[in-house]
Amino acid sequence: MQMSLLDSVKLRKSTVTFSERGIETEDLNLLFEAARWAPSSNNQQPWRFIVGKKDEPEHYNRLLNCLNEGNKIWAGHAPVLVLTITEKTFDYKERENIYAWHDVGLATGNLLAQATSMGIFAHVMGGFDKVKAREFFQLPPRYEPVSVIALGYKGNIRDFAPELQERENKPRERKNINQLVFNGIFGKSLF
Repeated sequence: MQMSLLDSVKLRKSTVTFSERGIETEDLNLLFEAARWAPSSNNQQPWRFIVGKKDEPEHYNRLLNCLNEGNKIWAGHAPVLVLTITEKTFDYKERENIYAWHDVGLATGNLLAQATSMGIFAHVMGGFDKVKAREFFQLPPRYEPVSVIALGYKGNIRDFAPELQERENKPRERKNINQLVFNGIFGKSLF
């Protein structure tokens, strides 16, 4: 049975217990194809992705070494790490693209929904060294690193340290919809 988009979004979880099982190239292609079709301001499509696969240690380890220590502990189990990047400048008239981060977020959201629908887990991290990432991956000045995504299949929770088990078992929480969606003025709930 095919998963609905809403189910895919609701079932998405940022796991910290990844399996060592790799992701097939064809499946990675589907993830990035979903990202590619995201909307963007002026159709600039400012997102770029640098992929490191565990079976290609040079690229993978450079991405892993950009992560904060707390993320390295669990993210190093994921078979794929991805650096998301945005282009800060519009091609048109070389103006600043103030929507670039929003747009890479939309592309990332598409990737996450596609991953969930395929049984692949994705954990997006802001805890990484942007200066190292810029240097390691030779980013041109008009590009900015945004996040790192760990991708993979869920591992056996019993194979992980108790603190990661506890973190993995923590229920997902979201604010009530009436705190987020307003009718006409800020604070007046639509629902």
